[in-house]
This record gives sequence, C-alpha cells and structure tokens, in this order.
Amino acid sequence: MSESSTHSSTGDAPENAPENAPENAPENAPERFQGGCHCGAVRYEITMPRPAKAFDCNCSICASTGWLLGFAPATQFRLLQGEEQLRDYQFNKRVIHHLFCGTCGIRSFARGLGHDGSPWVSINLRCLDDFDVSGLEIQRYDGASA
Repeated sequence: MSESSTHSSTGDAPENAPENAPENAPENAPERFQGGCHCGAVRYEITMPRPAKAFDCNCSICASTGWLLGFAPATQFRLLQGEEQLRDYQFNKRVIHHLFCGTCGIRSFARGLGHDGSPWVSINLRCLDDFDVSGLEIQRYDGASA
C-alpha cells in the first residue's frame, strides 16, 4: 500500500490492511494483548500476531488524536468491561464506529467493516498495555483523501 492509498469502498479500514497485517507464521504466532482507555473504565483483549507495522492515517480524526492503527477481525476482539461507558462518534460516510470512553475521552478502538464486508476492529496500538510502538515500521495512509 502506498502513501496515496485510499479507504475501501465502505470507507473504513485501508483496502489491504488485513493483507498487510503481520504474517501469521510460527515466529509471529497470535498473542493475546490487553488494552483500554486512560481511566481504566474501558478494557479489552485482542488476539493477533504481534504487529510489526502500524498505519498512520492522516484523516482528520486519526491525525488529531495521534492514532497508530492495527487491525484484527472482530472475532479476535473481546470487550472485558466498559460497554456502558462507550460513546460512538461517526462522521463522513458514517461507516466506522469511533468508540471512546465517556469518562476520559480516549478512543482506544473502533469498529467497522473490512474491504470484504467482514467485521473488523481497529486498535490504537498506543493503548495496548506494555506495548512499545517505537520499533514499529510506520506505514502512511492517506485517509484525508478518501
């Protein structure tokens, strides 16, 4: 995916985000991660290969909140607590559910559809517990033009 890539026809995850996820090779077997918001009201776990890259989207919401995105099928995501704290913000094509904590305002994950129509979750990799994003390859994504 180049810097000029665009969102899928549904306007959510980058078209090839799932294909560009880290290979599910034995050396990168799925791991269970936990994460959540700043105040701890929203907590989740996700099972996915350890990310080797993150998407840095320049759309208005990702750029203003400093997201580094990772993607996983919704079946690999489990909300542990805080459903009642989640608030939903949608804009533009209104196809991505930008969920944020109603107490602290942190947007640690979002829900949408992959290019094939299957449910996916985007994770703000900065919100994973004990996960260092400094060594990740950063892939630019032109969401502002989508």
